[in-house]
Amino acid sequence: MSRLLKRAGEIGIVRTVVVVSQGVHLTLEQALEGRYGLREAVVVDVEGDESEIIASIGSAGAAYLESTLAGGERIGISPWSQTLLSVADRLHPLRVAGADRVVQLVGGVGEGAVQAKANRLLNHLAELIGAEPLYVQAPGLVGTAEIRQSLVNDVAMQSVIEEWQSLTIALVGIGSVEPSPLLRDSGNAIAPADQDQLIAAHAVGDVCQRFFDSTGELIHSDLNSRVVGIDPEIFRTIPRRIGMAGGVRKRAAIRAAISGGWVNVLITDVVTARALLDEPSQG
Repeated sequence: MSRLLKRAGEIGIVRTVVVVSQGVHLTLEQALEGRYGLREAVVVDVEGDESEIIASIGSAGAAYLESTLAGGERIGISPWSQTLLSVADRLHPLRVAGADRVVQLVGGVGEGAVQAKANRLLNHLAELIGAEPLYVQAPGLVGTAEIRQSLVNDVAMQSVIEEWQSLTIALVGIGSVEPSPLLRDSGNAIAPADQDQLIAAHAVGDVCQRFFDSTGELIHSDLNSRVVGIDPEIFRTIPRRIGMAGGVRKRAAIRAAISGGWVNVLITDVVTARALLDEPSQG
């Protein structure tokens, strides 16, 4: 976190950035970067329940974006993340546009009130950083691979797919196999039968509904062929893939996501950071 504040000063942000973090964890951040090959790690000094962790990571994520968005970026964002909603709630409007586009990474037509939260996240973030929002006008998960292919072939969907291929940043939450309350309430959570299959295949978490095992390897399941979202191969070509997550429930998923290269920038809490370093590395 100290590096973020230093960078903010170097690029001329004169407003003081206040975040929840009360300590400096440079050693932890450097250790995470070295252990997992991360481009950058930000460790937030917070201990508490899940809501407190989400709020603190949201503050750190907002500070990170304010100090690193240099303009001209094309940002992809996962819409079903309570942590990213927390970021958008704490982000201050940028004085100079920080990006050209903010693009939804996975579809999500579901329960109206929760869908509105996802749309608000995308629209509000785009407004704050001076970018144009682009939505995926399709469900995030469909019944068959054939339905998915039909949706992907639509002209409107093809324009989104083209945008995915030129993204420079991804902002994503890291999910556990058990869906978050936001995703569960949205109508886009996976069915119990699919969840049972993922558990049998040793899934521990997901990024943008792409589930992986404890080593970060993609699980090639029937569900994977029904996701209307960015392909894993394209996602991994995005230069800066920022994962924001913390707490005990997410710990195995976070470790797998950074081990498997799903994200190369991690913003997390201090307890999770220590746990990640206490566990033996794989690969």
